[in-house]
Amino acid sequence: MVDILGGIMQALQLIFTGDATLYGIVCRTLLFSGVAVVLATLWGTPVAMVLAFKNFRGKTIVKTFFNSLIGIPTVVLGLFLYLVFSKGGPLGFLGLLYTPAAIILGEAILVTPILISITTNAIEAVDPDVMNLAKTLGASESQASLAVLKEALNGFLLSNIASFNRAIAELGVALLVGGNIVGLTDVLTTAISRYTQRGELDFAIALGLLLMLIVFAINILIIAARRIKLLFEVWRSPQ
Repeated sequence: MVDILGGIMQALQLIFTGDATLYGIVCRTLLFSGVAVVLATLWGTPVAMVLAFKNFRGKTIVKTFFNSLIGIPTVVLGLFLYLVFSKGGPLGFLGLLYTPAAIILGEAILVTPILISITTNAIEAVDPDVMNLAKTLGASESQASLAVLKEALNGFLLSNIASFNRAIAELGVALLVGGNIVGLTDVLTTAISRYTQRGELDFAIALGLLLMLIVFAINILIIAARRIKLLFEVWRSPQ
């Protein structure tokens, strides 16, 4: 118990003194996970819109496929990507293995099913009359789709939050394709593992506390933003 309390106190000291190594890992983690979510949003949102708006043979199978991939073990995906990015793999010539790009791509692939599934459900939950009304007012097919997407904004934000939380907290992909290289590819989860194995519990605890703080802070900020948006809409609505 004394060792644990001592480790926590030392961890807090590292946090409040602004240790450069500690916050370098934090910044690197935020950058990698943030870019990964942006990439997943760019290629995942159009897929979600197609699944929500279009009817085609096998649609249920495709949706089930993405829903199933939400729970894929990160170590399995990491192993697959390691084989793809390694010298003998199909993309080995790109030299991505053990680089930040490999982690970003891996995390983007990891969170894509989450983003697609939640966004699709959010769009399908919008009243169909929204699209019909938009078309009646002269909107094109794409403009009407954007109007529906706007109505599904809360679900869209939820998909991004869930994706970011999944990306920032995963270990398998970052470890296997990133290599946990100090100062280059080590992120919060891989660094926690490394410092724990070394017995440097103060650093491990500090990183763990910061990881939890980031996750909680992002969710609190989003909840606050949604409430402010709701209050603004109520204020703008006719009395």
